[in-house]
Amino acid sequence: MKRALTFLAAAALVVACASPEKMARMAENVKVTCDPEVLEVVGGSIDPVVTVTFPKDYFNPNVVMEVTPVIVYQGGEAAGKVIKYQGENVKQNYKAIAKDGKKVTERLHFDYVKGMEKSRLELRAKVLSGKKSINLPTRKVADGANTTYMLVKRSGNVSFKPDNYQDVIIDTKEGQIKYQVNSSEVRGSELKGTSVKEFLAALEEAAANERATVTSTEIVAYASPEGKESHNNELSGNRGKSASKAWDQITRNTDTVEPTVKSVGEDWEGFQELVAQSNLEDKDLILRVLSMYSDPAVRENEIRNMSQVFTQLKGEVLPQLRRARLIANVKIQNYTNEELIDLLKNNEDVLDEEALLRAASVVKDADQKENIYRKAIEKFSSDRAMFNLATLYLAQGKTEKAAAGFAELDEKDPDVLNAEGVVALRNNDLEKAADLFRKAGTDDAKKNLGIVHILSGQYDEAANELANVSGCCHNTVLAFILTDQLDKAMSSAHCGDPKVWYLKAIIAARKGNAAQVKTFLERAYANPALKERAATDIEFSGYDI
Repeated sequence: MKRALTFLAAAALVVACASPEKMARMAENVKVTCDPEVLEVVGGSIDPVVTVTFPKDYFNPNVVMEVTPVIVYQGGEAAGKVIKYQGENVKQNYKAIAKDGKKVTERLHFDYVKGMEKSRLELRAKVLSGKKSINLPTRKVADGANTTYMLVKRSGNVSFKPDNYQDVIIDTKEGQIKYQVNSSEVRGSELKGTSVKEFLAALEEAAANERATVTSTEIVAYASPEGKESHNNELSGNRGKSASKAWDQITRNTDTVEPTVKSVGEDWEGFQELVAQSNLEDKDLILRVLSMYSDPAVRENEIRNMSQVFTQLKGEVLPQLRRARLIANVKIQNYTNEELIDLLKNNEDVLDEEALLRAASVVKDADQKENIYRKAIEKFSSDRAMFNLATLYLAQGKTEKAAAGFAELDEKDPDVLNAEGVVALRNNDLEKAADLFRKAGTDDAKKNLGIVHILSGQYDEAANELANVSGCCHNTVLAFILTDQLDKAMSSAHCGDPKVWYLKAIIAARKGNAAQVKTFLERAYANPALKERAATDIEFSGYDI
């Protein structure tokens, strides 16, 4: 009787559990979902999560099921890793599916291949029972694939080193009249001395130079800081008057601007400067006195108490402060951009490093730019010219030549670190690129780090990095799209190139605005490649484009 019951129980089990053929017929009862529902390419990969729910009494305990995920796309198929499940009675190491049913989750992986923009994900399964193999119906689980992140502008940002060329040069010409102690009389020897002669020669040179204009002139008179302050203030004022008369005398044959006259009084500032530059044994002590006391009388008294030092000051420093400065402020119009170009052709030897760097920034022809940078490198060993030459190579897509140029620079300043990061970025070494961009910390580097984040699928980090960087439109808009911040994306789309119009069309599509999709795409189609992309872009699925 017991054996009969056992036989009946076994028969009931066979009835309850589906045969391989019945599993094929009942396959529609197996629930399959995919996250995301529309496949997305991230960092060059498609990694969807598929969840399969096997119902109760579906999975035969004696079979193995092989499931092959396949992406079918224009031009071919790509099969993923085969997934195997087993019934409860199978002695293998696959995932076991109980007769009571089970939910299993699988993370799939596919390397992106061009053409997958228009594709579908299928699950192709078969049931193996002994030597028997039964194919299950193919299940489509997702459409694909979204490649919006690939719209990133990934060439990288490297700015040329600026020149220090001055369009207008502000120059100061200066001479001095020295006075004897407690005197405001201008000696004839001073007017015939080297300082005054050189000052007059400078005025004459400025007058003869059609590019130069004397904009203002000054007389600044001083007294050395010794004796009573009131006396020295009066003495300084009288020196200003006598220097003004001397000015009229020595410039009577020169067309100059009438000078302003200023009396400073005791020249403590000049005193401190001369002491700091001197070889006086106790100069640190003197400078400390000047920092401790602001009252002129106290300062002088403390310094006089250092009798040996004061004797040296009387001989070496104080005579230099009994003076009146004759000053002419001159504005010189430098070569214009057009003149620089002409000088490059006819007289380039007169151009200094800054003029060559400016000329290189002005010319349009890349070969000419390269030649100018090479001249600056050869003539002035200019690191900035070397950096700019390598940057020019980057702009031309000559990454290896650019890398060689940056490598020649001894000083790895933030600009060089950023540039080397761009080289790594173009060589697809994202880890090295990110490290260099972080070390550089410049605005260009922050923009470039945002590129790395987008390429790595770190969209939140990209949006945060680019949100506060000025002058970065395209990739900022893209980062906001990828993080579904559509309003921010639209408000950031202020540059009007075709690729940004394309991004605006994506924003409109995600918001369901068909009219804007059409309008924005029409403007994007100024770039024919974007029209070709739009035809297979899943962002515009369901729109008449």
